[in-house]
Amino acid sequence: MNYIEQFIDRYTKEYDFYSKAAVLVAQILESDLRSSGIRCIVSHRAKDVERLKDKCIQRDAEKKYESVDHIFEDIVDLAGVRVALYFPKEQEQVDKAIVRLFDQWDTKRNFPSADKATPNRRFSGYSAVHYRVQPKEKFIGDADKRYLKARVEIQVASVLMHAWSEVQHDLAYKQMAGDLSGEEHAILDQLNGLVIAGEISLRLLQEAGEARVARNGAKFLNHYELAAHLLRHARESLTEPVGDSGLGKVDDLFALLRRLNKTNPEELEKYLESLHGAVEERPLAEQVVDALLAEDPSRYAIYEDIRNASQSGKVEISGPEREASAMMQFMRNWVDLEGTLKDLAKRAGVSQRPNAPVNHLLRILELPLGIAEEIDLLRSMRNDVVHSRRDFSVAALDDAVKRIQQIVAFLKDGGHGSPLALEG
Repeated sequence: MNYIEQFIDRYTKEYDFYSKAAVLVAQILESDLRSSGIRCIVSHRAKDVERLKDKCIQRDAEKKYESVDHIFEDIVDLAGVRVALYFPKEQEQVDKAIVRLFDQWDTKRNFPSADKATPNRRFSGYSAVHYRVQPKEKFIGDADKRYLKARVEIQVASVLMHAWSEVQHDLAYKQMAGDLSGEEHAILDQLNGLVIAGEISLRLLQEAGEARVARNGAKFLNHYELAAHLLRHARESLTEPVGDSGLGKVDDLFALLRRLNKTNPEELEKYLESLHGAVEERPLAEQVVDALLAEDPSRYAIYEDIRNASQSGKVEISGPEREASAMMQFMRNWVDLEGTLKDLAKRAGVSQRPNAPVNHLLRILELPLGIAEEIDLLRSMRNDVVHSRRDFSVAALDDAVKRIQQIVAFLKDGGHGSPLALEG
């Protein structure tokens, strides 16, 4: 048995491993992209055994395989995921999502490669970005830890380019039907030109949709249109680029806006005024949600219902009633703290942005350093509770409530007493 036969025999036995690894990566990525309002089709597969054998035989002529491990090092796409974008302009958002969600074990590859120009071709050929990734531990459940070392290739291109690639790859690269004629190569080149023209049309279609949503009276029909509007606003108003990691869970924001009957861009405008450029720290959707909640604390209950619905079936809720009660106590006291800070700013005559979030209030109020730092720590805890659904123990929530109550009492008392009491 030669090296290729040994490799195929081993791969066949491990096929289920590669198939499951591709499924996990696809699920993580698709959930994130759809939540962020990226229109795409995400598919996955483990390499077909017969096609893999043909590829090994073909590559062996050049590589001269010296061992089974040599083949495993050479064939990097045993587990693969494809992201077919409706709108090619969203490639940058997908790139940021992949960097955030996965560990990359090799540098990404951009096609077409500048050093591999194809002679006698008018058009550029295959246009895509390939990533070689491994899952991050925080996105993998305990039962799937064995897949942390799985290597998966993610291919990102437009829906049109993926379709052309399938045809070109099977006919030209794999040469299953023998060498192609010059006429066949010319037709493939012509089709490539049509695909490139089609991608330009997709870009124009996306821009037309954004313009329609921006017109007075139009409403967001879905969270994809809301995501496009947020990106459009960010490009015009913020100084740094916004990728997928800067959008956040746009689907939850859209659900909240719909419950509040605020799905018109004009109604959203005042909440966008408080957006800042630190999107890696606070995604745009979360910033808008915070502005909506700050305006009316009763909306916390509505948003909690939305978050519970979006997490249904995805996250195990560890929750006796005592935990739910402790969380509600925490949120009620946090709302009291927010109101106290706003009243302080108003009484002090300090100008503040509409629906100013707590981090902004901390910057404009002259609070004792220890108090400001304590509030900022509690703010991080509040963000985890509201946006990340992070589980906190009853003891931790009860302790946070006590700290909030101490801070509120200190502030309402005009800053009298010692903030050092908070350390206990």
